[in-house]
Amino acid sequence: MGELESIRTFLTVAEQKSFSAAARLLGTTPASVTRTVAALEERLGLQLLLRTTRQVSLTSAGAVYAARVAPLAEGLAKATEETRDLQKVTTGSLRISAPMSLGLKVLPPILSQFALVHPGTTVAVDLSDRFVDIVEEDYDLAIRISGPPTDKSTIWRKICPVPRVLVASSGYVAINGRPERPEDLVNHQCLSYDDRTQTETWSLTRAGATRTIEAKGRFSVNNGDFLMRLALAGEGITLLPRFIVEDDLAAGRLVTLLDDWKAPEIWLTLYYPPYEHLPLKVATFSEFFEAFVLESWAAG
Repeated sequence: MGELESIRTFLTVAEQKSFSAAARLLGTTPASVTRTVAALEERLGLQLLLRTTRQVSLTSAGAVYAARVAPLAEGLAKATEETRDLQKVTTGSLRISAPMSLGLKVLPPILSQFALVHPGTTVAVDLSDRFVDIVEEDYDLAIRISGPPTDKSTIWRKICPVPRVLVASSGYVAINGRPERPEDLVNHQCLSYDDRTQTETWSLTRAGATRTIEAKGRFSVNNGDFLMRLALAGEGITLLPRFIVEDDLAAGRLVTLLDDWKAPEIWLTLYYPPYEHLPLKVATFSEFFEAFVLESWAAG
């Protein structure tokens, strides 16, 4: 985080007398605010805030520092906003494509907090599991869970890896047994992701050995949440990103299988049209999205 943003965070905490209240105003988490202020104090070699169980208050050094930097921060913020207004980049719409399951689970709280911080930007979200052409279909950015892109004309930005797990309902396992090896999956109902071009294959690796299995079964679907619901109904085994099934795993409704075998790594990634420079609204949302996801997924 830049020096100005660190100062702005500190001033917000001082004004609100609370890390939680400051986090809500800034559209981030209390833990992130705490780390930002601590890093600023470390750089300055000063304790700026007194922290108690009831509230946060300025130290004498913090009060002097706040009085000095508040006008500077206000002036810089005003100059930035005036420049952005002249360029008309903080208003208008942002058009985003996102996968259905990720969009339903992750995007609502991100959009709510983004709107608080950037009320001049409207966001239109299209949820689809297909790999959209962001240039032809006029998207500002696309959120995807995949391997590396094949379209070399796009810009892409890795956010974090997305772990995947083989899961089935405990009822399915009780009736059909637990596969001990990848080869055993051929004797099970596999719930596959349908991309309309070929049968899904599951490539599983352990200690340098790889086994590739065709995910054959009665059902194939082009949506992760649908596959999860079929698994919950006891219809078979499916390979899904952990964030889709984590609540059902924690509740014991689903169980993981072949835990020592790993599927190929996929990533949560942002894709952009071939901009020479990212438009400010696109860069701002990207940074906001990345910070939120990394913070919330790390906490989870």
